[in-house]
Amino acid sequence: MRADVNKLMGGELGSWLNEQQGMRTKAKETAHNRWFYSAVILLPLLALLWFGPDWGGTMKTIISVFGIGGSYAWGYAPIQKAKKEIKIGINSAIANELGVQYAHDVDPGSEFDAAKTFGLVPNYDRDDFEDQWFGELEGHDFRLYEAHLEERRGSGKNKRWVTVFRGAIIRMEFGRAFRSTTLLQRAGKHKKWFGLGGRKERISFKGKELAHIDQVHPAFENVFDVYSDDNVEARVLVDPAYVEHLIAIERAFDGDAVRALFMNGEIIIAVESGNLFESGHIDADGDRERAEEAAKQFASLARLAMAFNKQERGDKRGRPRAQQSGVVVDDARNLGAGGSSLNRPASSGFGRKGH
Repeated sequence: MRADVNKLMGGELGSWLNEQQGMRTKAKETAHNRWFYSAVILLPLLALLWFGPDWGGTMKTIISVFGIGGSYAWGYAPIQKAKKEIKIGINSAIANELGVQYAHDVDPGSEFDAAKTFGLVPNYDRDDFEDQWFGELEGHDFRLYEAHLEERRGSGKNKRWVTVFRGAIIRMEFGRAFRSTTLLQRAGKHKKWFGLGGRKERISFKGKELAHIDQVHPAFENVFDVYSDDNVEARVLVDPAYVEHLIAIERAFDGDAVRALFMNGEIIIAVESGNLFESGHIDADGDRERAEEAAKQFASLARLAMAFNKQERGDKRGRPRAQQSGVVVDDARNLGAGGSSLNRPASSGFGRKGH
């Protein structure tokens, strides 16, 4: 499940990275030259602006900010391009090692539409997607990519963009057949009386009505609510053994990280995980460590997806589901809350119990 980075760095990836040193050096030189020429042109103009005729402080500030910001962006562009090329090279090598594919640019598909419709992600005003991994995981078609969703808040001069979700969207073919739509949501997400009352017994998403499914496990009900359009099938999907399995995953990811949707024979997972797979850098020092980090992050999320999946008897190598749970729990403990690999940003509150 996890790529052997030492092998990659000792082989084609290491050789390719050595060949990129000239590209990195040229990118830094180009950036420095652009910043130098920008300063030569901009500084006299700013001096004339601030010490010349009085145009009003607000206009001067706006012109100065745009001038300095534009110059910096123009200068940084070659560095950004180089970092992206290095990132694509490293992540593609990791993907190839695991028999999957990687693409930097992402066109979100029906899984993200479903995530929005059924509330796996919050409402937002601006989105950005990157770092797509796709192919097969242990015989199951899957797709994983990072989503960054922001909301515009405040008014007037206090307007600002606030991150409401940054993490992974995962779609995976499920390990057993089902026909229902079943939502695994954070406990307390759907309440009566505009969030002030108790849990809703029925919820509706664009005409699709789901009913709450009671669970006898108190620890599970403190964390998740289950809604489905098929009471019998939902209890088969989320049976007592699976409940124990999900509780172990939830504890490992230290709260409000995970929610899922079972629909059309697939499982769609949204997990708050922070900014991921940033293996590209303008400096070669640390290439190995950044590659290790990206490989570790993908392995953790891939195991999370497999841990959520459900087959008749373990995985295709015959491991029982309990053993898979132990693997993903260890991953999350090492990479999750407080760790460096799944750096979750300060939450805006979405997904927490009661919000």
